[in-house]
Amino acid sequence: MSFSLIASHGNARAGLLRTRRGEIRTPVFMPVGTQATVKAMSPDELRSLDAQIILGNTYHLHVRPGEKLIRDLGGLHAFMSWDRPILTDSGGFQVFSLARLRKITEEGVHFQNHLDGTPTFIGPETSMEIQRDLGSDIVMAFDECPPHPCTHEDAEKSLALTLRWARRCKDWWQLQPTDCRPLVFGITQGSGYADLREKSARALVEIGFDGYAIGGVSVGEPEEEMFRAIESAVPFLPEDHVRYAMGLGTPPQILEMIARGVDLFDCVLPTRLARNGTAFTETGTINLKNAPHATDPRPLEAACTCAACANFSRAYLRHLVKAEEILGLRLLTIHNLHFYLNLVGRARTHILDGSFGEFREQFVRNYVPSGRTD
Repeated sequence: MSFSLIASHGNARAGLLRTRRGEIRTPVFMPVGTQATVKAMSPDELRSLDAQIILGNTYHLHVRPGEKLIRDLGGLHAFMSWDRPILTDSGGFQVFSLARLRKITEEGVHFQNHLDGTPTFIGPETSMEIQRDLGSDIVMAFDECPPHPCTHEDAEKSLALTLRWARRCKDWWQLQPTDCRPLVFGITQGSGYADLREKSARALVEIGFDGYAIGGVSVGEPEEEMFRAIESAVPFLPEDHVRYAMGLGTPPQILEMIARGVDLFDCVLPTRLARNGTAFTETGTINLKNAPHATDPRPLEAACTCAACANFSRAYLRHLVKAEEILGLRLLTIHNLHFYLNLVGRARTHILDGSFGEFREQFVRNYVPSGRTD
């Protein structure tokens, strides 16, 4: 088995996920490296933050620079000088959110890519071939992500196609040599409909994957509906397999997902908000563009040990942000990723010692979703 459950506290889990490039302690947050880079971060900086695994994207790397070039240069790990595990998204979400003039068929999706409009095709087997050439350690099955909102009829039709594609992805890997086979994860879909989420989870388990993801969440639905989508799928996923909530979320949302039995997370928020001058803290976000920070000698977070907090004041960081200096967005990115990685690490510690419930309750109670004003 690729996943071992070490401890649990309620539905929250601490485990070990084994990949061909080492073990990953879960729950874990994966910094997003869509274009073979986590924006503003070097691989050494990611290692210094103890990032155990990062995420790349099949669609973007296929469009530019192309998986064949990456393969010929030694694979994605060598290409970006990253020696730890990499998970690649299948490209399904990007095809449906970015591509122009797409046409969905049983075979896959014909579309014009978002860069220059070049006609492109990605289907289940194509996505698997791209991820194989990238050298991913965890690959995601190709799926269709329905929009929000959508009718039950449309969601059911989309799910049926996703399940047929999932079978083709699994069958494709079964024909590959075992020594080059990564972990392969299936993706549950079903929009906000509990019966479809259950149907999706049961069908994927019957096909048999190394891990299971909850897809089609954080696509514009209310937070309560996102939680229900997780709750509708997780009970039907095996306890001895890892679970991955794709593309979310805020710090409180991640703790809520951990409490519901999810193990893996990725989200662009820590890097994206850093580039907009926003920092995460224990009690909410800080917008450094706000005037009160102009003369503030304090660090972003008094107890934080990241390079930004250990060396610089809010006043200096605000100056960098206002002057549009690259160092500012880099320091805020370091801080935000440190915050997210530290948060899930602390969650694991509290699961192991049986105090996760209290930790989660206190954190969520103290966190201001709309951001701090001090």
